[in-house]
Amino acid sequence: MAKAEYADMIKTVSGALTKINKKSPHAADQKMVLATHRVAESTNPNCSRIYLRGIGAVTRSTPVSDHEIEIRTLFTERLEWVNARAKNLTTLSQDQVAYLAQKDQPGGAKTWKSYLWKLAKAAVTGE
Repeated sequence: MAKAEYADMIKTVSGALTKINKKSPHAADQKMVLATHRVAESTNPNCSRIYLRGIGAVTRSTPVSDHEIEIRTLFTERLEWVNARAKNLTTLSQDQVAYLAQKDQPGGAKTWKSYLWKLAKAAVTGE
């Protein structure tokens, strides 16, 4: 079994060390290397893990809950609202003026898309 040792100055590592090139004709043969490492006070000195993952589909071990379905439905509604609003030429200039007015305010949306998502949250759910 292989062992990875990190330099003393490295406190944490988390994420992909190598990724799969999905455009490659050999993508099915490649593996993604995921690593986690943390320095913590514990009785177990092995705080490092390395995982290999292929490109194959990952299957769920639990069924989709009703709460997840509600969240997905709400996201879809908001996404459709944002896309429709961005293409609506009758409100576009007013939206742009309102976006620029609030952009530099505290709590204001910094990007155009985030501003539209903020409007969608208020329009779709009434918040």
